[in-house]
Parts: sequence; C-alpha cells; structure tokens
Amino acid sequence: MTKKVAVIAHAGKTIGGGLEELRETLTRAGVVDPYWSEVPKSRFASKRVERALAAGAERVFVWGGDGMVQRCVDVLAGSGATMAIVPAGTANLFASSLDIPQDIGEAVQIGLHGRTRKLDVGKLNGERFAVMAGAGLDARMIKEADGSLKDRFGRLAYIWTASKNLRAEPFEATIDVNDELWYDGKASCILLGNVGSLFGGVEAFDNASPEDGLLEVGVSNAEGLGQWARTIARTTVGSTGKSPFVQVTKAKKITVRLDRKVPYELDGGDRKKVKKLKAKIEPGAITVCVPEQT
Repeated sequence: MTKKVAVIAHAGKTIGGGLEELRETLTRAGVVDPYWSEVPKSRFASKRVERALAAGAERVFVWGGDGMVQRCVDVLAGSGATMAIVPAGTANLFASSLDIPQDIGEAVQIGLHGRTRKLDVGKLNGERFAVMAGAGLDARMIKEADGSLKDRFGRLAYIWTASKNLRAEPFEATIDVNDELWYDGKASCILLGNVGSLFGGVEAFDNASPEDGLLEVGVSNAEGLGQWARTIARTTVGSTGKSPFVQVTKAKKITVRLDRKVPYELDGGDRKKVKKLKAKIEPGAITVCVPEQT
C-alpha cells in the first residue's frame, strides 16, 4: 500500500474489537504508520481531516456513523483524497447504501483494495451532507434522540422521539426548485435526499441515486397521528410520492423560506433553527471506496 493513510475516528463509537482491532488490521495489511486522530464528538472531525490532508493523506478512513461521515465529507469533497468508511455508528445509512459491512476486517479490505466511486454530495447552508438533510419533524426527532438516549437505545430512540413530535404544529413554507416556485403552503417536514433509504430499508425517495447529479426533494404537510400513520404506511409498502400528504421532485438547487425559525439536520446531526435553507448538489464531489460488486 503506497498511499498515505489517515484514520479519523469517533472515540465514542465501537464495533467488534474496537479501535485496537482497527490498528491491528491495518498493520497486518501493511499500513504501519497511519496519521491517526480520535475525536470525542463528530463536530471536531473537520479540523482533524484538514490536518490529515495537510500531512499528505490520500486515503482517509472514517470510523463512526453518519454524523462522523458528514463532517469528514464536508472537508474531503473536492480535495482529491479518497474516503474509506468503517461503519461504527448507530444508523450507518451512507455505508449501508454502498454495501459496506459493519465488520472491521471487511471494511478495511474494501478501504484498501476495493474499487472507488465518485459520488454526489448535497450542500445545505454552506455545509455538505452525504445522505439526507431535513427541517421540521425529522430534525426535532434527531435533536431529542441525540446523546444518552441514542447511546442507550440506538435506533429505537428515533422512533420514540418521532412519536412525541407527531402532533407538532406545521409551519408555512415556500420552496423554489431551480429558481422556480414549486411549493407554497403548510409543511411539517422537508427532506432533501442524496440517497433514498432510511432505517430498516424504508425508502424515503424512490429511485434516488448519489450519481445522478440531482437532489431528491420532499415535503409533507401531514398533521397528527392519523395522517402521519397513513404517510409512513405508504412509505413502507409503496411510493412515497403517491401519499396525499407528500409532494416530491428532483432538483439541482433549492431555496426554502419559512414563516418561523425551524430546526434542521444534516445526516443525523442537529443544527440551529433557521428561517431559510439554501441547498444545491455537487456532482461527483467525493471519492469513496466501495466493494467490487457495488
């Protein structure tokens, strides 16, 4: 292995034998002196990736979940370096969409010897994301699940906090798609997707692809338990876009204006409340190691 390897790891996440197993696996593969950096929270990862690139890293292993991947993608996109993922988080939606297993040995093999794909990334309010971003219900759900609740209960934490927020009052939204008005009305949840899958293989967007140069856009005006139950049922058995409470499209850029400040999230990481969202797609901006058959 001739490329300079870096490891950026979330110290609070673990699979298998943990980071010690990762060190040993890399050493056996011939990577004896990688640039190694561990962070206590994903928000510290961006600066560590910058340092790794400055030190000459060409292949960056990211240890953690979607939030960790998002922070690293934000820096790695357009850098020329290749990202390898060791999925050690709660959801690992980006890794699972690429068939990267939650196994240290297999993930390292893919990271060192798999093929590479150039994938799109979204950019929302100046920050890149790999999987999905949203405002409203999903952001409130993620914010309340973050921390000890998610650590204790994993994905069940999201289900619990979602159920608590289904009765939240909708907000007024106007959404421009490619500089033209597309939506004007009440909304309870706005989603922007680069890939389609959510937890358990549920498809939030039909036929989503991180290689089509487009973002998926979805808005729901569902209110209360009954309407949300119908919307979620439609998502699990058919096309989301056929729900009477959902409108979907694809776009290169999106502008969202809200009547009040609403929380938003990027790849499972909550952000401060805003009244405006500006997003666009960056085609082929990140190079990722994937299994040969993916």
